Amino acid sequence: MSDAEQVSARIIAVANQKGGVGKTTTAINLGTALALAGQKVLVVDVDPQGNASTGLGILTSQRKITTYDVLLGEADFVDAITHSSVENLHVAPANVELSGADAELMAEEDRAKRLRVALEKARTGDLRTVYNYILIDCPPSLNLLTVNALSAADSILVPLQCEFFALEGVTQLLTTVKRIQLSLNSRLRIHGIALTMYDKRNNLSFQVAEDVRENLGDLVFKTMIPRNVRLSEAPSFAMPALIYDPTCAGSEAYRALASEIMERDGVLQTA
Repeated sequence: MSDAEQVSARIIAVANQKGGVGKTTTAINLGTALALAGQKVLVVDVDPQGNASTGLGILTSQRKITTYDVLLGEADFVDAITHSSVENLHVAPANVELSGADAELMAEEDRAKRLRVALEKARTGDLRTVYNYILIDCPPSLNLLTVNALSAADSILVPLQCEFFALEGVTQLLTTVKRIQLSLNSRLRIHGIALTMYDKRNNLSFQVAEDVRENLGDLVFKTMIPRNVRLSEAPSFAMPALIYDPTCAGSEAYRALASEIMERDGVLQTA
């Protein structure tokens, strides 16, 4: 049996239409934690800000071919993939050009399935590397780029900030997921809700976490990502927090989240 037959990449969209919830931080550090645990990981950046690409060490000058070129049909997906600063972790980078993709694709009949088609080769191991996990970092909106990600994904991981109105935002996202399931991607499921920016000294954080667990039950991961200055500092050094400061509270939390995800998926940790 070939490697391609042995491994089927799990495609997870990291999405929340609300900005500032730790979405890109989660894509960067969860991807790194999975890679450090021995998984082959690809982070697909479909956020025009390109912060996931930057945070994984891909300089703007290195982004010769991006997800914009792939979505517009001007390049093959395999040619957009580049090595990150982390072993076992590759990146399909994005840049500001992607902000025009919505308008440029609007007249195309297959506009919502461009990323899905581009990722089909990943399932057969035809991207020169056989991946265990493909994480799609989505923009902070429910635009065509996010719809493309949800159409391509097996599941969605929702970073949810521990603040007032948190449930209101996730309710809107879950409604969108149901629409995608009915119209574009019947296999899409909720992989889990990851509580982020948790401050154990703040009663509101505790109350929000309790409220979310009460309403969403087992969908909520046990691991909570704390407010941690190292998580904020690391991107300015173009590296994940797990490389910048492996022992900080944020790094430890993302390692725990990766272990929890692999346990849910029945994946053995190999490193």
